[in-house]
Amino acid sequence: MAPEEKLPCELIEEILSRVPPESLVRFRTVSKKWNALFDDKMFINNHKMTFRFILATESKFYSVSITPKIEVRELSLDIPGLELKPKILIDCNGFLLCGMEKDGIVVWNPWLRQAKWIKPKVNQPSLCFNGIGYEYDNMKLESSGYKTLVSYPNELDPTRSVWKIHDFASNSWKYTNLVMSCSSGVTLFGASVSLNGILYWVASHLKNNSLFVLVYYNFSNEKVYKFSDLPCGENHHHDVLVLRIFREDRLSLLKQCHLTKKIEIWVTKNKIRNCSSGDVDSAEWMNFMEVSTLNLPVLVHPSYFIDDKKLVVCSCDQTGQAWIYVVGDNKLISKIQIDSVVGPWPLHCSFFPSLVSIPRSQTKKAALQV
Repeated sequence: MAPEEKLPCELIEEILSRVPPESLVRFRTVSKKWNALFDDKMFINNHKMTFRFILATESKFYSVSITPKIEVRELSLDIPGLELKPKILIDCNGFLLCGMEKDGIVVWNPWLRQAKWIKPKVNQPSLCFNGIGYEYDNMKLESSGYKTLVSYPNELDPTRSVWKIHDFASNSWKYTNLVMSCSSGVTLFGASVSLNGILYWVASHLKNNSLFVLVYYNFSNEKVYKFSDLPCGENHHHDVLVLRIFREDRLSLLKQCHLTKKIEIWVTKNKIRNCSSGDVDSAEWMNFMEVSTLNLPVLVHPSYFIDDKKLVVCSCDQTGQAWIYVVGDNKLISKIQIDSVVGPWPLHCSFFPSLVSIPRSQTKKAALQV
């Protein structure tokens, strides 16, 4: 039985918010109350070491904290033999997928300083890792359930891709046909987001590249389904469209018109729920925010998150310099240039820290147990 806590809850939370994240993982066993606290997104958001964006240059990674002020810190990713030349960053439920130019990908939890290097095989050139998910039967986020969806060009037909699934538990690969149940005439557009083990993308129709829909990939049956039409009506192929997670259990979509620079933020009205088969119920969208001030820049490959009723965006200007923009009440509240230590045209993505450890393969687990 855990001893009764003598200090006020507010003081305990304040003390724990200053404890390094690696130690918090060990403190989960102190009490059920502490374990629940470490799963509370508000506690994570208020932690003194929380950051909300990751930036990467040719050889370095940086975290960007937003509150109480913009603060840039260099992150360490030290894996023997790995050549640090990132070409893509994807935020997947507290994990960061770092696609390397030559050396496969690193699945990384920068908050816990844990990383797993997935090396490419000889016959898998130019790997594109599309996201992390898990099968519906593994909804408890057990380590053995995690999988990544991977693609690379077909040598016999460069217009088509070869699709594979990498399994964390066995560290093995298998081919998948990636059956398009929604339509055979769509192509995936931009980075995926991962929610409840399922990957979501914006997709465009091959016959009309101005017609976009949302699709999702189900790891349970290895099929792609249509989720919904885009809520923001007609779109131009030069418009900015970025999909993100909203409030942990919903989706959000940022659209910026390439002509007017007007920004629209749409969110799903209700929680996204998986059916018993692992498929997803249809969702209703609502307009969450519109910003049409003339002070808005043209966003270049932006990453963003929604903080209460404010929109926080990271984007590069025409010279490649990264900026943080805070938008609310139909106006640009502030814009801050990222510290000059970060080079031009960095890769970047929004990131919400997590205390979930990087999954190990079963063989490594067995070795640790022995």
